[in-house]
Amino acid sequence: MNAAIARFWVALIHRAARWSTRTRQRVAAVVGTLAWLVVLRRRRIADANLRACFPHMSARERHALIRRLFRRMARGALDYGLLWNGSREDVHKFVRIEGLEHLLREDNRPLIMLAPHFVGLDAGGSRIATEMKAVTIYARQSNPVWDRWLQFGRARFNEPVLIARRGADLRGVLRAMRAGLPFYYLPDMDSGDGNSIFVPFFGVAAATLPMVSRLARSIDAKVVMTVTEQTAEGYVLHVEPPWTDFPGVSVEQDTVRMNREIERWVLRMPDQYLWTHRRFKSRPVGAPRLYE
Repeated sequence: MNAAIARFWVALIHRAARWSTRTRQRVAAVVGTLAWLVVLRRRRIADANLRACFPHMSARERHALIRRLFRRMARGALDYGLLWNGSREDVHKFVRIEGLEHLLREDNRPLIMLAPHFVGLDAGGSRIATEMKAVTIYARQSNPVWDRWLQFGRARFNEPVLIARRGADLRGVLRAMRAGLPFYYLPDMDSGDGNSIFVPFFGVAAATLPMVSRLARSIDAKVVMTVTEQTAEGYVLHVEPPWTDFPGVSVEQDTVRMNREIERWVLRMPDQYLWTHRRFKSRPVGAPRLYE
């Protein structure tokens, strides 16, 4: 995405803040379908991921799911308009929380909020930011216009601590958590570095950072799932109770459990998971590549 296209999208999203939810949905259906037709690379990545994770799914079923996903992604982008421009009260109405008490309890500190890559990820993050200050690691965008705009929106409420993923100093995360800040952590990316371990994700070996287990062991952090669901009216942020019997007997088994928890939510809303990411770009020695 070049700077001109990024500026156009930012202007369109700001304008969408004045539209009704229904209008954004209608526009997103058109934009998402066009993206599905044009953005072939992301479509091929999503198809490869689905073929690997759901080998019994037919090509027709995969294509229908990916098309729905593109529409949801387009709507999620347009919804930034309200999230980035609306008042605190607007965000509260648009993003409802189930299980907020698990975030507010002082005895649930230090706290890791696991936020897998669903289309409502930033909606949930915005809602949490209206309630408390938190720390998170984010990926810098290659386009500086888009990167600055995303950082602006994510920093609107309660001055969160934002740490860039590339070159991130995890000591900053530890300091913030020890000071009482919850950690909004996106656990399901292939970082492609030596710190990852291969554990199954829908039966496919996935390079996964064992950070959750190691933080839980080093500072006795509690872990809650914070999954945001896109609904007809807006979003619902589901906050589950802290995990019990965690950490377990080993870092590897803890990381396997984490992926199983993510799988449980993917099965619940498969067309909202961001299959467009190259989740399996790193492969075990001798394993074939999944992407062209």
